[in-house]
Amino acid sequence: MLREMTDTITGRFVWYELLTSDPAGAIAFYSEVTGWKTQRFETSDYTMWVGSQGPLGGVTLLPEAATKMGAPPYWQANIQVANVDETVVKVKRLGGQVYVTEDVPTVGRLAVIADPQGAVIAVFTPATDMQAHDVTKPGEFSWHELYTTDHEAAFAFYNAIAGWERLGEFDMGPMGKYLLWGRGGKQLGGMMTKPKEMKTPDGREVPPSWMFYVTTGDLDAALARAKASGARVLNGPMDVPGGQRIVQLMDPQGAAFALVTPPKS
Repeated sequence: MLREMTDTITGRFVWYELLTSDPAGAIAFYSEVTGWKTQRFETSDYTMWVGSQGPLGGVTLLPEAATKMGAPPYWQANIQVANVDETVVKVKRLGGQVYVTEDVPTVGRLAVIADPQGAVIAVFTPATDMQAHDVTKPGEFSWHELYTTDHEAAFAFYNAIAGWERLGEFDMGPMGKYLLWGRGGKQLGGMMTKPKEMKTPDGREVPPSWMFYVTTGDLDAALARAKASGARVLNGPMDVPGGQRIVQLMDPQGAAFALVTPPKS
């Protein structure tokens, strides 16, 4: 039986998984852009992403069921919760959807869910404690951004299932409000209601979705490697509050992600 996690680590992100149409192509791309290495998990066929502080995620083939639902390649993060089954009950009660609930031997229990606005993410209870990474280091995921149809309703949902706290907001003018959230007073990400002008590269409306940011020590060099390896620029590069620079990209298989420079000390 899985041991329940303490509330002090509930709500943090602990794993990042790329679901893609071409795992081999994706491995070649991200290894070049981020410097990640790969490692097979135990005796399985599952491939992990490995940064300077150890494994941080994995890459797998986009499931056929997801493809039939029209899902493109995408990044899916795992939010740690104290008890997956209790969280799933909350998700359903609050109007979210539950796609998959399963045990991963020796690893933990997870559920893939969609929030009430439709953004997909996973909740996860590890079988053992997972060591936190220093997210200011190159190659680590350091920011988590939600684009949605109603960011206030979305925040209420994640506050209920993950204990996230509202830490502030700033006005982006015509783009609307940007809500900052985190845990224990530490910022983990932001969320916003999508403006009508936000479109995919082929002109379609951006669905409610998450964007995850990878820290890089040299944004221009990483961007050059990404473009040379087939990435498309979605937005940027540009400066953002706090003295950082970002660029949002689409990898060659069609999964969106972003790069960010470390916060200034």
